[in-house]
Amino acid sequence: MGLGNLFLTGLITFSVALITYNIIISSNATLKQDFPKPYSLQTKTSSSSNNNNNKRKLLFHTAVTSADSVYNTWQCRVMYYWFKKFKEMGNHDHDDADAESGMGGFTRILHSGKPDQFMDEIPTFVADPLPSGMDQGYVVLNRPWAFVQWLQQADIKEDYILMSEPDHIIVKPIPNLATKEHGAAFPFFYIEPKKYENVLRKYFSEDKGPITNIDPIGNSPVIVSKESLKRIAPTWMNVSLAMKKDPKTDEAFGWVLEMYAYAVASALEGVPNTLYKDFMIQVQ
Repeated sequence: MGLGNLFLTGLITFSVALITYNIIISSNATLKQDFPKPYSLQTKTSSSSNNNNNKRKLLFHTAVTSADSVYNTWQCRVMYYWFKKFKEMGNHDHDDADAESGMGGFTRILHSGKPDQFMDEIPTFVADPLPSGMDQGYVVLNRPWAFVQWLQQADIKEDYILMSEPDHIIVKPIPNLATKEHGAAFPFFYIEPKKYENVLRKYFSEDKGPITNIDPIGNSPVIVSKESLKRIAPTWMNVSLAMKKDPKTDEAFGWVLEMYAYAVASALEGVPNTLYKDFMIQVQ
């Protein structure tokens, strides 16, 4: 009995450690900073109707892609719980709902091709997976394809999208850091376009501009306008598949291949990103 309790305690501790690997917008004391306000939030308008319309347009829809595994599902349930908590807190902290927080709706994009038992608990869009064998065992290749389907088929009210992942935990209300022209993204220390210029030039030719046009980002966390993402997503999908098919690129990028593909797609579609190093705290 004692051994069983010890095992259960160890399992819970290990699970918590895994799910908290990435923490979005942490209030850790050594990194605690207020986010800069998006420029458009500082712009005054002449009427209350314009104010309300601008606030609606500044909201972002949080989208999280997920497989149907027990682990991914559990992560999504935890993330959605904290999303609701801090969306509500953001609304209550100000006289006008969403005056500072940009948190709008939430969707789990389930790329299993079939509904699960948590559809009523978590707002969910069911996307088809890639055809059998196309992901070559690299399941995250389903992510860009799932986003393409969601953007084409779903009725998304907000004008901006926050792309997040199941292992992200929100710990404070999130403002909309993006603009119509620029995305807002976290810079990853291990995404190094300059280091891999020879590889990336297969997908981002010299006539497209300097390699520094490719930001050191993945697709999450990223806030980007919905219209920009509609352009980026198909390119992201195609670049991801092309990279995976190329043995040298696959070897060079490994598990972060799809992250490089998003960074390349964003550059190809002319969507630069403002980098916020405090957007997320990452274990190194």
